Amino acid sequence: MQIKTPVLFINFKTYEQSTGENAVKLAKAAEEAANEVGALVVLVVQAADLRLVSSSVSLPVFAQHIDPVSFGSNTGKTLPEAVKAAGATGTVLSHAENKQNNEFIEKAMARAREMGFDVMVCAEDLERAKQIAAMNPKPDLIAVEPPELIGGDISVSTAHPELITDSVKAIKEIAPGIEVITGAGIKNQGDVAKAIELGTVGVFVASGIVKAENQKEAIIDLLRGLKQ
Repeated sequence: MQIKTPVLFINFKTYEQSTGENAVKLAKAAEEAANEVGALVVLVVQAADLRLVSSSVSLPVFAQHIDPVSFGSNTGKTLPEAVKAAGATGTVLSHAENKQNNEFIEKAMARAREMGFDVMVCAEDLERAKQIAAMNPKPDLIAVEPPELIGGDISVSTAHPELITDSVKAIKEIAPGIEVITGAGIKNQGDVAKAIELGTVGVFVASGIVKAENQKEAIIDLLRGLKQ
């Protein structure tokens, strides 16, 4: 894995506050915050903004998705070579808002490995986390995110701490090299610190940062949770 931990992943999704020039503003705020706190931030950006963002900051940039396709007739698909050329160094797969079956994930991971990408795959529950950990090739990270908490005000580390600890244990038993991230409802440094205490190496956050009145301050607050 090319990225270091602990780490904060920021999911730009397709919010107005994180699209186009706003994506660049958010990326620069994240870079300033990361430098001030001395912690790593990875930006997870929609395909249309990858080149714009990656050329504006030095932080690692991930694609939100890739398809298991190669050059050719694949209208509407996200080509791994294209996102790499646009500056991506990794990809997220099967987010709850773009959930994919296991066959798709394995094929997409194989293409990601051909590109030299870091790969984070999302899992909605313990059983899916175990399935993903057993895949070949394997991801670098598994993000455990209960869909019902995504975008909400209650963090997974508060609502379902046992999901995190059970997932970390199960994943490590299957594939010790895979690191665990968590997300859903993460809003402050206390939520982050709790997630780290429960065995993860970082968090995956979207609305808590993107929709914040002061995005940089929101990022700094969360990064401080990584440092506790």
